[in-house]
Amino acid sequence: MHVPMKTIAIVTGGNSSEFEISVKSAGAVEKALANRYHTFLIMIKGQEWYWEDQSGQAYKLDKNNFSLKLHDRLVRFDAVFIAIHGTPGENGYLQAYFEMMGIPYTGCNVYTSALTFNKNACKLFLRNFPVKMARSVLISKNNIPDPDKLSRELGLPVFIKPNDSGSSFGITKVTSVEQIIPAIHHAFTESPQALAEEFMDGIEAACGVIITSEKTIVLPVTEIVSKNEFFDYEAKYDPAKADEITPGRFPGHVSEAIREASYNIASYLDCKGLVRVDFIVADEEPVFIEVNTIPGITEESIVPKQMKEYGLDPGELYSLLIEDALKK
Repeated sequence: MHVPMKTIAIVTGGNSSEFEISVKSAGAVEKALANRYHTFLIMIKGQEWYWEDQSGQAYKLDKNNFSLKLHDRLVRFDAVFIAIHGTPGENGYLQAYFEMMGIPYTGCNVYTSALTFNKNACKLFLRNFPVKMARSVLISKNNIPDPDKLSRELGLPVFIKPNDSGSSFGITKVTSVEQIIPAIHHAFTESPQALAEEFMDGIEAACGVIITSEKTIVLPVTEIVSKNEFFDYEAKYDPAKADEITPGRFPGHVSEAIREASYNIASYLDCKGLVRVDFIVADEEPVFIEVNTIPGITEESIVPKQMKEYGLDPGELYSLLIEDALKK
């Protein structure tokens, strides 16, 4: 019996500084799924949701039912692969929309997406569990702390970062009291709140985790040696700015501790699909930094390198995520 190919929307773009990376990630997914599904790359730019054919002709998507009207037919989607880093793909907005539409989607649910995107809320939640974290202070526009007091509380250097943002946009490593206020305002360009976080002296590490209804796979650990002050946006996507070593050169027991912490954190947060957990390894102990519920999957990204080391084909994995979404 011939089973017709399912029709999948790969949703990309978004409304954040991570637009271009999202489009790159979506392109990698489309390529990997080429012979497995009928795929449509759906672009989101603010209120504009559309699909472009090969000639560059744009077709608006009907947001009332997430369908696409072409000249000769109406396209409805069996499932959605969300490939938007940042808002609205990583913070629960799109997940809530697809829940309302009754359309299966890949990745974490509304609650987990919203919780993990808000760094402070995520850390507050994880305080209920045995997770080692750096000390931090939440900063809002109407409650900017005294720089001297903040430096006494968290020490220097200190990281000032947007409270809800990905890809290391808007982060400053502050080394003097005078830099604190400008760094806070820089973080506000990406998010309505900022987070001041204690500087942990150590080695950066990241670990991908795949969670489906059938199984959980913890990928090999990547060690990140940034040539910039820290692993910022430039270092993440310019191979000349950082060495990403997979598997990381950690002692065996440290790698295992990172993988175990990644598995536990993904479980505590009820993550689904493919996520990446980031740490600073200080004194051979992983200190949790953040979880990315839609990690980059471009060729330069960390997780595809971990998948390759593990022996996992991208097309197989992305199909697995779609099939798992269809079971929901």
